[in-house]
Amino acid sequence: MDTSLFDPGPAAMPLAARMRPRSLDEYVGQTDIVGEGRALRRAIESDRIPSMILWGPPGTGKTTLAEIVARTTGAHFEKLSAVSAGVADLRRVVAEAQTRRRVGRLTVLFVDEIHRFNKGQQDAVLPYVEDGTIVLIGATTENPSFEVNSALLSRARVFVLQQLLDEDIAVLVDRALTDSERGIADLHVRLEDDARASLIGYANGDARTALNALEFAAHAAPEERGERVVTKTMVQEAMQRRGSTYDKGGEAHYDVISAFIKSIRASDPDAAVYWLARMIDGGEDALFIARRLVILASEDVGLADSRGIQVAIAAQQAVHFVGMPEGFYPLAHATLFLATAPKSNSVGRAYSGAMGDVRETRNDPVPLHLRNAPTGLMKQLGYGAGYHYAHDDYDVTQLNLPENLRDRAYYQPGERGAEARIAEWLKKRRPE
Repeated sequence: MDTSLFDPGPAAMPLAARMRPRSLDEYVGQTDIVGEGRALRRAIESDRIPSMILWGPPGTGKTTLAEIVARTTGAHFEKLSAVSAGVADLRRVVAEAQTRRRVGRLTVLFVDEIHRFNKGQQDAVLPYVEDGTIVLIGATTENPSFEVNSALLSRARVFVLQQLLDEDIAVLVDRALTDSERGIADLHVRLEDDARASLIGYANGDARTALNALEFAAHAAPEERGERVVTKTMVQEAMQRRGSTYDKGGEAHYDVISAFIKSIRASDPDAAVYWLARMIDGGEDALFIARRLVILASEDVGLADSRGIQVAIAAQQAVHFVGMPEGFYPLAHATLFLATAPKSNSVGRAYSGAMGDVRETRNDPVPLHLRNAPTGLMKQLGYGAGYHYAHDDYDVTQLNLPENLRDRAYYQPGERGAEARIAEWLKKRRPE
């Protein structure tokens, strides 16, 4: 067994690696999964561990938990990265696991970033998960229901790891400051209160980010009278940028844009501009945001305030013209306008109703009076006969739908904004 995977390692290792918890008692956070009395904890402590997928943001303890599982059960621990490992690596691990199995020893195969495994790699490991040759623990930041094939997913339990709370990060930071074996207690660091709060806040639930920034700041701090004082400024310089959970290519992309759209729909400008800021800070494509605003302007504001689509289109053109970072101005402008505009989904309902009849009812010919008659023959056949020119007789009502749909009223205006007036006008136009 390669015990180096569990060894604290030399001082040259990053602080986050040295401080990696080695038991469930040291493990911080995820109490819903491995807290006292939880099913997974009982399974680990009784040495009956299932294959599993650990899904969660970076720095939440996925690798650490996998190592603790192997350590607690006395299993051999093999770690592969899905980015660099191939089928040959899997075959080697399986062959060695089969040898160990004959002498009664379990092999835990940990696959980091398992969502990067292609179908062939996932299929290669499947039979050995099924027959118990290995216990597979996969770690992923992506939704496994999209990235892991259903056959493998059905043979593994999925455990969702949540972002660590600020209190959890605080425990890990304080532990590192006072641990002389693996931490930085020997540096005699004094972390000022506002620096500590800044470090915890900027980490954004990522333990690795917090500990490695702490180590950098501690070594950068000048030593005075036997201690190193770490200030808020030093922490900010060490962090450089707040840790972000936004991944414009992953699930966060869909979650945040959904929150953005639903906040505008709910007429909540504060939440809407917050989610906009989250997307921009995460590097989201500004034109993607603009396109969503254009769609929303018709879908959720519509005729209640037709200026909405004008503002959204103007925002799209402005972003395309000025680019980022200044493009946040027109995006925020359109976001706030649409969030505070009256709402109506009548455009979508009208179109859906019409499309439903197009697809589900007989498509009758266009009524003769609505057809053009550019030739004498067409006039003889009645094309255009009886058509009333609306500009000559504005209040005229004539059948403009096929006969079989004469009673349809697809557009039902809402009661907000300009649609209240439209509703009154339509009431006079439509037959009872």
